Amino acid sequence: MAEPPVPEKPVTEPAPEPAPEAAPVAEPEPAPATAPVAKRPRGRTALLVLAAAVLGIAGGTAVGYDVQAGRAPTPLPALSQPGLAYPAKALPPDEAPDPLPASQDRRVRTDGDLRKLVIGRPAGWSDDDSSLLDLSDGWVAPDVYARSSYEKEGSMYEYFLECDIRRVAGAAWKRGQYRTAEIHLVQFGSGTVQGAQDFVEGQLAYMPGSEIGAGNIGDAIKGSGNGRYYLYEVDRKPGYLPSYHARATVYRGDIAADIHLYDTVPISKKDIRTLAERQLERL
Repeated sequence: MAEPPVPEKPVTEPAPEPAPEAAPVAEPEPAPATAPVAKRPRGRTALLVLAAAVLGIAGGTAVGYDVQAGRAPTPLPALSQPGLAYPAKALPPDEAPDPLPASQDRRVRTDGDLRKLVIGRPAGWSDDDSSLLDLSDGWVAPDVYARSSYEKEGSMYEYFLECDIRRVAGAAWKRGQYRTAEIHLVQFGSGTVQGAQDFVEGQLAYMPGSEIGAGNIGDAIKGSGNGRYYLYEVDRKPGYLPSYHARATVYRGDIAADIHLYDTVPISKKDIRTLAERQLERL
């Protein structure tokens, strides 16, 4: 008898190997929180340095006073020291020098009649009675001089008082129909303020300007070292004759000299220079 067939065992395929699982992606860790930084107060270092400096000065001053207080007082020299007198021994009367003659002693001349230091009227000229300043007696009051000779009369008069103005002398002349001349000698006190020098230097400072000055630097007055003379630009106005102007200003000692020439025709440098040099010789 035939044996029943043995059923074939089904062939079992091997199960596929499971795919490897992907490695989990790590999530980014949160960044650590940054601690807040305190801002540095502005100027703090400067305040600290300043405070230290003040404390140092105060401490040094205190120490200095303490050291000085511990020292013995230094005796002051006597107020009267006859040994400093000059000369140490007076000269005998017969050996004392003679006083300066009036021709060499400027104090005798400048403290005398100031009108005598104004130069004499040149030949061909006559007294000008039409001048804004009344110079009939040769004197001018300081307030009248400031009011009649300068635009800012109040400020100028105040300036004269501050500079210890003493007196003003002068003269006014004319020649022909239109040429006129004015000379003013302004004397100041002999105090701490050099009035004549300050006045002349102030006038010379604005003369190069064209608004109220001559518009040029002028020329030096020979032998003065501080004075100058100027020719102004001609002033022309419709309906009027042309106006020409020349000026010289100089000082010597406590006296300032201010000289003006006016005409309707050009004025030469020689005309104003001659008057300035003559006046300087009298001072």
